[in-house]
Amino acid sequence: MDITIIGTGNMARGIATRALEGGQDVTLLGTAQAKADALAQELPGEVRTGQVGDPLAADVVVLAVWYQAVPDVLARYGDQLAGKVVVDITNPVDPETYAPLTVEAGSVAQEIADTVPGAKVVKAFNTTFAGTLVDGEVAGTPLDVFVAGDDDEAKRVVTQLVTEGGLRAVDVGPLALARQLEGAGYLNMAVQPALGTNYASALKVVA
Repeated sequence: MDITIIGTGNMARGIATRALEGGQDVTLLGTAQAKADALAQELPGEVRTGQVGDPLAADVVVLAVWYQAVPDVLARYGDQLAGKVVVDITNPVDPETYAPLTVEAGSVAQEIADTVPGAKVVKAFNTTFAGTLVDGEVAGTPLDVFVAGDDDEAKRVVTQLVTEGGLRAVDVGPLALARQLEGAGYLNMAVQPALGTNYASALKVVA
């Protein structure tokens, strides 16, 4: 699988680590080439690098950016995203206060789908923290990654990315449920002070 990750922050690091663990081909695009190069040097495998604005060659594109950066990414790549699997990992929060934001479309994922109707948008990874993604587990248990989307083949591709990276994919249904996933992602952030786990906890379905 050929994956392009837009972003060079902690979540990009975590998802790239899992993708490389699964034997995927990874390209990192940063706001500056130097940022992508620096992260690539710290990852456990060979990674191609580039700068935001470079053409998208991969069939799978992960938006590992803050919600506030999504409009700019879509403006740059709108036409190129048609037909691609676009993985939205964002949670709509204020980056300064971490207060939740209201999204008119219902969810960030739905907003992306409305803006780029040709893209196969899948919501995933928004309930997992960056550090736990690097490790792939919490307390010896693989992470659950909740996946929502309207395109079955796109969800299959993301499920493959998740499972080959050593995690468990949980299909929650259509993209409309991305709104609930974003709520769950915020809840997981909100309980961190009380738990005292410093963003090292995970949401897990046990049956």
